[in-house]
Amino acid sequence: MDLGLNGRTAMITGGSRGLGRQIAEALAREGCRIAICARDEAQLNASVAELAAQGYRVQGTPADVTEEAQAVRFYEETVAGLGAPDILVNNVGGRRGSTLFEETSMAQFREGLEVNLFSAVHLTALALPQMKAQGWGRIINISSIYGREHGGSIDYMTGKAGLIAFSKHLALQMAPYGVLVNCVAPGSIDFPGSTWERFQNTQPPEVVAEFISRNLPMGRFGWPEPIAETVAFLASDRADLITGACLNVDGGQSRSLF
Repeated sequence: MDLGLNGRTAMITGGSRGLGRQIAEALAREGCRIAICARDEAQLNASVAELAAQGYRVQGTPADVTEEAQAVRFYEETVAGLGAPDILVNNVGGRRGSTLFEETSMAQFREGLEVNLFSAVHLTALALPQMKAQGWGRIINISSIYGREHGGSIDYMTGKAGLIAFSKHLALQMAPYGVLVNCVAPGSIDFPGSTWERFQNTQPPEVVAEFISRNLPMGRFGWPEPIAETVAFLASDRADLITGACLNVDGGQSRSLF
């Protein structure tokens, strides 16, 4: 299905592996020019080379976008090499503290918010003016079902919930300008290096089986491709009446009522 994205420029944070890598590839297949960043420069270079070998136009910037100066560098290198971004996918995220507030240091809590919320705020502030000026833009934030209900560390839940609220608020402001802002909330997604891969590799089989039975109605963990295809759809004009939404892509795992 042609989503009409040929020639668009897309920025994806944390785009060298896992969900970010699949999102980059999905948008590249639709004809987007792709800019990705990651902290691991070796992994970043390998992913850029693999995508380029498939004929996609792609460039990478080593950057930790929790730091504003590095976010600026990622944005400026994207503009210089590929043009101003039409699509921004804020994919960076991760757990830092404990499930218990009392066991989470203030440093861990701050770091969790920087990773899960402020990294997206940094890039959005940079990309938004050009999107608004041209009358077309897509900002897609990768949250989590644990931004809407209990689960995961407290800093992670708080950051991902904040990301949903940020997206909804910004969507209302930007709707008159043709800039659509949405969230995708994955459930338990299994890929190399993920939390759920580690869980399966470190827990006894009966513990893994009990988790699946209790939490995953489809009887299996998710995988990155459906997340990536959802992002590609939201980036397209086929989704031009969707803004301020948070779409669960979780195989029925979420039990949230809001």
